[in-house]
Amino acid sequence: MIRVVLVDDQAIVRTGFRVVLETAGGIEVVGEASGGREAVDVVRRTRPDVVVMDVRMPGGDGIEATRAIVDGRVGPGAAGTAAAGGLGSSAPLGGGPALGGDATLGGDAVDRQEARVGSASTPAVLVATTFDLDEYVFGALEAGASGFVLKDVEPDEFVGAVRALASGRAAIDGATTRRVIAEFTRRRRASAVEPSPDVLTERERELVRLLGEGLSNDEIGERLVVETSTVKSHLTRITTKLGTRDRLQTVVWAYRSGLLP
Repeated sequence: MIRVVLVDDQAIVRTGFRVVLETAGGIEVVGEASGGREAVDVVRRTRPDVVVMDVRMPGGDGIEATRAIVDGRVGPGAAGTAAAGGLGSSAPLGGGPALGGDATLGGDAVDRQEARVGSASTPAVLVATTFDLDEYVFGALEAGASGFVLKDVEPDEFVGAVRALASGRAAIDGATTRRVIAEFTRRRRASAVEPSPDVLTERERELVRLLGEGLSNDEIGERLVVETSTVKSHLTRITTKLGTRDRLQTVVWAYRSGLLP
C-alpha cells in the first residue's frame, strides 16, 4: 500500500486528490496539510511514501517544506518550528530521490536520495501546480522534489505519477525533462569549474550514460550484470566525485560535460 500525504491550501483540491488516489486502489491518503509548516509535522507523524505538495500557498513555505522533507529534517524528534535554516531540525531519514523523466532520468535514487515504498526513508515529493515550470516549480525541484504534475492532469496520469515516485522513479515527461535540464544548466553556468569526465572510471561513465537513458538501479544492474547494491555503491561514489546532490544534478553535469549527447 502506497502511503500519501496531500498538501494544498484548498480543501476542495485535497478532497479531489484523495478521491482520485483512493479510488485507484493500492494507495492510502494518510494525512493532509494546508501549509508547509503543517506538512512537515504531518509527514513526521505519518511517514508517507509520497507527499503531493502545492508550493504556491499563503506564506510561501512550500519550497522550504519540500527542502526539509527531502533533507530528512522531519524525522522523529525533529523540531517542528521554523528556524533560519529551515522548517525543522536535523534528524536524518535519508533523502528524496532525484528528479527524472519518463525516458531520461528515471530510477531509484542513491544513498540519501532513496525513497522506497514500505521503507523508513524519506518520502518523495510530487509538486502539484497550476503553473507549468514557473519559479515556484523550479524552486521545489532545486529543493529536491522528484517531479511535478499540473493540477488539471488526467486522473490516471496523476495516479501514475504518484505510483512512479513511490517506486523510486520520477514524474516528468521527456520533453519537460529536457527543459528542466536546460534551465538548470543555464542557472549553474556561472558556477565554479566542474570536474571533467576523466575523474570517473570507464565503468562509472557507463553507469552515468545509463542514468541518462532513464534506467532504474535494478535495470542498470541487469545491463551491467551486477547486483543492485553494487550499482548503488557506484552511484554514491559518482556523486561524491562530482559533488552532485542527486540524479538530476548528475545527468545535468553529464550533458554539460559532453558525456551525454
